[in-house]
Amino acid sequence: QGQLVESGGGLVQPGESLTLSCVASGLTFKNYATFWYRQAPGKERELVASLRITGGSTNYANSVKGRFTISRDDAKNTVILQMNSLKPEDTAVYYCNARQSYYDYWGQGIQVTVSS
Repeated sequence: QGQLVESGGGLVQPGESLTLSCVASGLTFKNYATFWYRQAPGKERELVASLRITGGSTNYANSVKGRFTISRDDAKNTVILQMNSLKPEDTAVYYCNARQSYYDYWGQGIQVTVSS
């Protein structure tokens, strides 16, 4: 049974940076498409960034393009979301997700708050 655990969230001021990490156990990230989602209070969960298996191509929501970067460290079996130039509207619970065929794993979520 695979498990994902996020870390690195917290409270930052607008314009600052945070790095979210998602560590996997029971599965190997390089064999899965991996995603970061977020959900703000009163809003639906939205896809923020994705990293495909084949070719390592990435995609981002328009709202974070140019500010967020998703990457993978295979040695540590970790997926990373680097978030720069954070804005108050980035405040949300962030979730890590890994999918392959009918396997679909989610982390427990981690709070990111951007406020002055």
